[in-house]
Amino acid sequence: MKKKFRHHIPRVALLVETTRTYTRELLAGVRRYLAEHGPWSTFLELRALDSSPPEWLKHWDGDGILTRTFTAETSGIIRKTGLPAVELRATYHGGERPFVGCDNVQIGRLVTEHFLERGYLHFAAYSLHTERFFIERVQSFVTEIERLGRVCALLPEANPDSALDWERSQARLVAWLLELPKPVGIFAASDQLGVRLLDACQRAGVAVPEEVAIVGAENEETLCSFATPRLSSVQFDGFSVGLAAAEMLDRLMRGESLANREVLVPAKGVVMRESSDEYVINDKLVARAARLIRENAASGLTVESLCETLNASRSTLDRRMKAALRRSPKEEILRIRFRQVERLLRETDLTVDAIAEQTGFANAHYLQSAFKQLRGQTPGQFRKTNQPSKTAGRRGR
Repeated sequence: MKKKFRHHIPRVALLVETTRTYTRELLAGVRRYLAEHGPWSTFLELRALDSSPPEWLKHWDGDGILTRTFTAETSGIIRKTGLPAVELRATYHGGERPFVGCDNVQIGRLVTEHFLERGYLHFAAYSLHTERFFIERVQSFVTEIERLGRVCALLPEANPDSALDWERSQARLVAWLLELPKPVGIFAASDQLGVRLLDACQRAGVAVPEEVAIVGAENEETLCSFATPRLSSVQFDGFSVGLAAAEMLDRLMRGESLANREVLVPAKGVVMRESSDEYVINDKLVARAARLIRENAASGLTVESLCETLNASRSTLDRRMKAALRRSPKEEILRIRFRQVERLLRETDLTVDAIAEQTGFANAHYLQSAFKQLRGQTPGQFRKTNQPSKTAGRRGR
């Protein structure tokens, strides 16, 4: 696009929270646009979603605003500036402002496909009725499920006060989970809600993902990785949202009219983690075996002790697990152990000896040999390439 003017550097306020993975990716998209088409003089500060707009904004004579608007008050202040502005959060606070955001209808379809590929026949959705984009995501999911002739269970609306009470809210989730037919695939409208569901499953003694599989939305790394088990989630394309929004604002600041005042960016797909990484197991013996392995593999579980607990012969269990999972009992035990090994290598500084002891391996030598054979690298090499750098946080502020 040919530039029509650059008599001064445009002054742009970025009212975007910096506390989340998605919004940091969004800002990276804006930065890429500036690297190719800028420069802009930008105002950017560390912000939370509910941060107040800066006081000077009310009387600012800048050139444009990129905003993720949380309140009607903030929206009014932006409107009164009379400046070109692009909304990046939701259309209901944006008024007549152009909008760039995620395609919530496509998000619902992605989650539906994820569960169908894994053989689920029962479905549910969990959302709060406070945000329209939550409602859009869930409605898309429900529509897709109903189009297949299935039913999607929804958590009944609660007294608004109960959502503010953590224990009451979790008790209500537990009761709902226990009533659902299983195995069931549940779509949580956000990662925060997905983490709540995982906690409720733990309280209820419901196995994840053998009985309940959960997929969240946004792929917020902190929440997804902190959860137990780690949460699968729809990964938004924040970078492309930021890139498109910056281009849209640049055109508005040049006085151009926009033929399309709403741009919906499709999500990248479902990032699969342990909360939904299994296929539905219809064989009850195999389902019970899979749960026992997941819960006890790191405690020295053997195929012999597994067969004894299940009161099944080794040949029977081997045959039925291979038919259902395409893995033998021994292979499944090792798979779960190595998953735990990788988690400890990524998230801790434990020695290989300590990791071997915690994950059911006879000794560190056997762990190192088996790990290299399976992954093609030593545990130390895996840790070096997968553990976040520790040097960045050591300097003072």
